Amino acid sequence: MAYVKPEEIVENMLQAGTNKASLSIKDLLIRGALSGAFLGYATTLAITGITQTGLGIVGAIIFPIGFVMIILLGLELATGNFALLPIAVKDKRISISQLAYNWTWVLFGNLLGSILYAFLYTIVVTKMGHIDPETIVAAKKIIAISEGKTLGYAKYGFDGTISAFTSAVLCNWMVTLGAVMAFTSTTTIGKIVAMWLPIMTFFALGFEHAIVNMFVIPAGIMLGADVTITDWWMLNEIPVLLGNVTGGMIFTGFALYFTAKR
Repeated sequence: MAYVKPEEIVENMLQAGTNKASLSIKDLLIRGALSGAFLGYATTLAITGITQTGLGIVGAIIFPIGFVMIILLGLELATGNFALLPIAVKDKRISISQLAYNWTWVLFGNLLGSILYAFLYTIVVTKMGHIDPETIVAAKKIIAISEGKTLGYAKYGFDGTISAFTSAVLCNWMVTLGAVMAFTSTTTIGKIVAMWLPIMTFFALGFEHAIVNMFVIPAGIMLGADVTITDWWMLNEIPVLLGNVTGGMIFTGFALYFTAKR
């Protein structure tokens, strides 16, 4: 009785996209900021798990905690909305301008929450700058990740940009599938288990998620990574955002819409 059929799932996706398009700027900013902060929490928890155990899979198992909190609280995450709102436009339930309005304010909220958490986290782990981040295992890991997600692509030139974009496509295929899987059950535990699987998959494979990167790259910069704000946006954030939009909209949103809509 807890299972929801694909046809009903798509209808729920359409209703969710329509509802999200009607939220006020205040709600989009607050819900978006909370989502950014929660993903920051989940990322630092996952990194802590990885550094303590030496096992990357431990971080992947832990990370979906943040996503579960976002979905169960009905918060706003831009990468999930990349799948839900385009099909509502296609179904003539909302307009393109409503889609742009939602994506813009949610992204801004996600960015604010991510950077705020990065700033507060940096204060805590460095004790207001009194401890060298290079002596903190988790901080060193964040610095390495930050440089890898920017300078690691830069050395390959345009091929690196294409790699970041493609990684983002594959990432948000799974992330948006996680958001949709929450519609497959009417029970809380069923939603959690269904969401967990694709989110764990993307994190374990190391694909690029724009909102996670809104935390981890600025955090790396604050901790001393050899990365500039220009590096962050040009080498990672912009191509990753475009890839996340493509993956979520085409491979989850439209794919399910065209095959399962009643």
